[in-house]
Parts: sequence; C-alpha cells; structure tokens
Amino acid sequence: MALIQCNFYSDTLGLSTSMHVILPQQTHNQIGMENVSGQGLHPTLYLLHGLSDDDSIWLRRTSIERYVADLGIAVVMPQVHRSFYTDMVEGGSYWTFISEELPTIARSFFPLSHQREDNFVAGLSMGGYGAFKLALRKPDQYAAAASLSGALDMTAHMDNMNSSPLWRAEMERIFGPKIAGSQNDLLQLLKDNQASSGPQPLLYQCCGTEDFLYDQNQSFREACAQTDLQLTYEEEPGEHEWGYWDQKIQNVLKWLPLRERK
Repeated sequence: MALIQCNFYSDTLGLSTSMHVILPQQTHNQIGMENVSGQGLHPTLYLLHGLSDDDSIWLRRTSIERYVADLGIAVVMPQVHRSFYTDMVEGGSYWTFISEELPTIARSFFPLSHQREDNFVAGLSMGGYGAFKLALRKPDQYAAAASLSGALDMTAHMDNMNSSPLWRAEMERIFGPKIAGSQNDLLQLLKDNQASSGPQPLLYQCCGTEDFLYDQNQSFREACAQTDLQLTYEEEPGEHEWGYWDQKIQNVLKWLPLRERK
C-alpha cells in the first residue's frame, strides 16, 4: 500500500486543507502483508472523521491500512473540522466541498474510479452523519454507505447534546435555527429518497447499546424501516470509543459490495 498525506488548496473553502489517502499496491514479498491492486482505476472508500478529529485519525486509531491491503481499494480521508459536512451558516461550504470538489480533486491527483459501483462512503459519529447524508443526497454517486455510531437524528442532537447553550449556539452557526425537514435532516432525506425513482444506496448502520447516540440510531433505524432502502443493522454492547470502531470498520469492509476485479 501507498500512504499519502496530501496538502492542497480548496477553491470552495478558500483555504489550504488536507487529506490522507491509501492507494493499493501489488506486492509479492512484503513480510506480514498481502497487498493487492487491480488494473485500472481503483474503487474508493471515502472515510470520514468525527467531531473532535481530523483526516489522520483513522490511521492513528485503527489498522485501516492493513485491513484494506488485500481488497484492492483506495481510501480517501478528508479534513472537515467541526462542520458536520455542511455548508455552514457561519463558516465554510463543507457540504459543497465534500460532495463536489473533493471527489473531483482526488480523481485528478490519483487513479480513482468515478463509477457509482466503485464508490462508497463511511464514517463514525459526525462522520456517520456525513456518510449517510452523502449517500442519500447523492445516491447516483455512491453505491453504499456505512455509519458507525452516527449522529443520525440531528434535530434531537441539536436539542439534547449536554443541554448546553454553547452547543446549541455552535449548531446554529452550522445549520441555522432549524434542521427538521431540511436537506440536513437524515430523516427527511429518507423520505425524499423513498419518493425518488433513481438508484438507492445500500446502508450499513451500527451502534453500541451503551453509546450516548443509541437513541438517535434507533430513530433512524425505525424511519428507514418505513422505506424500501436496504439497511444492514448491527448492535451489541459498546460505547462511543475507538475499540468499538476499530472492530466495526472491519465488518464494514466485509460488507462493501466490491466488484470482482481483474
């Protein structure tokens, strides 16, 4: 595998930012690793970070590079700060960045496939919200999306997080005073996707039963059950922590609908 720390300029954000990228490499004699790379453009997993993290965190807290070595897929891990992958009311246009500019830039730098069947997105906590938002708003671009302990009911999240006025103020700087019914509301996006005649992404959702976001995950699961979307759901004892996510990202990789590559 090749690991690249890529610093680049974003016209959308008006600033320099970064992403970490894992690229497949075919090797034959590397001790302890079996690296696989297909010919042509690589299938790609966009792997999103949580609220307090950055684009290096999946590499620092999990063995993601080792987990994807024999799958032949690239992994793109972008930086979005505390934006909730949203065009902020007061701040950067991070939804436009993550949904439009980033894939274009990444494909201009690296040999990544643009085909829907080869593109997937996953994330934890805030990144789980971002992953499902990408897949539900851009179902023609992503074949599958996975949320690990995601913040999936943002109306409840805005109102209930520690009951803190500072938290509410931060959320309003990102989303404005109301999320419910908007294109930032995953429960609304489920309804919109159900009403669409276009392609539907496969969804994977997991959350530990002791996680403070467990109730939000139940709300999303119940809302998704009212649609035709295919949701794979897993739960077991677990909290909002990296031991759980390191385990679950391996399940996500096994679940991804990867096409057989030559």
